[in-house]
Amino acid sequence: MPLSLKKLAVIPILTGALLSSMIAQACTRVVYLGQDNNIITARSMDWKRDVGTNLWVFPRGIKRSGETGPNSIKWTSKYGSVIASGYDISTTDGVNEKGLMANVLWLAESQYPDFSKSSKPGLTLAAWAQYALDSFATVEEAVKTLQKEPFTIVTANVPGEQRLTTLHLSLSDSTGDSAIIEYINGKQVIHHNRSYQVMTNSPTFDRQLALNQYWQEIGGLSLLPGTNRAADRFARASFYINAIPQKTDDRSALAGVFSVIRNVSVPYGITTPGQPNISSTRWRTVFDHKNQRYFFESAYTPNVFWIDLKQVDFSDKTGQVMKLDLGENQKNIFSGEVSDQFQPTSAFKFLGL
Repeated sequence: MPLSLKKLAVIPILTGALLSSMIAQACTRVVYLGQDNNIITARSMDWKRDVGTNLWVFPRGIKRSGETGPNSIKWTSKYGSVIASGYDISTTDGVNEKGLMANVLWLAESQYPDFSKSSKPGLTLAAWAQYALDSFATVEEAVKTLQKEPFTIVTANVPGEQRLTTLHLSLSDSTGDSAIIEYINGKQVIHHNRSYQVMTNSPTFDRQLALNQYWQEIGGLSLLPGTNRAADRFARASFYINAIPQKTDDRSALAGVFSVIRNVSVPYGITTPGQPNISSTRWRTVFDHKNQRYFFESAYTPNVFWIDLKQVDFSDKTGQVMKLDLGENQKNIFSGEVSDQFQPTSAFKFLGL
């Protein structure tokens, strides 16, 4: 159906009202809910400079600290994981051996509790995703624990910048369940529903859902927003992830999900007048929950490569910390399954107080 004049008139109003809140580092996360337990999670990492990403294998049994001084949460990793680091001081993305995936994305509206006034132990924001991967097998399990707020999140400046890191966390698992965890006005907010397939950046998730409902009423075959702003990417990802065939073979499903996350990526080198923090896509990850394959694609290289988690030794007896050095701007070229190319090393220390 053609758009009504009334609906068309709303578009510039929405655009203008959200312009300031959408000036943020851009990333997108999307979950494909295929038939026969064919669940796939993809994300893009968009940043204005090299984020210093390498891939790491962490076995079970690693003793961790929240890295916030004497009053830090302590835990031992229950599950092994494969993760993508940020500056080798944080976990930005990753999966564990039980099929749980964690992704952190920028959210400018994030406001964390005042740690100085909290009686709860602290957890550095840099280890937020890792805590989830170490501790939980499913989204439901994670939500039950996180609702009890066993720690206080503590943030710090972005490396090399004079501004606080502000993130929100998405979780997805092999059943297709999803949760989005945000801190708004110092309070934890958890959005938990299998239908929450997409997460981008600003505005907050509840407002993203409201905006997306508007575009759903228009219909993706009539019009989709095409800019690289977060709300527009949310609308496109939401439409396309359900427009691609849901009943198909594994390779076709992967191809479809890769095409969706590429569609909502920001072209490399692009700058947007008046929005200096809209950033190029540096890399993308795609996790096939069913077959336990974690795919990595750098904007700088011609190859997609992957780690088959079934080939990784996560044992707390024989497993060890391993690293795959991706090089500056993730320019090192790899091909195919690369679990045997990781090298033993010491674990990085999470940035804390």
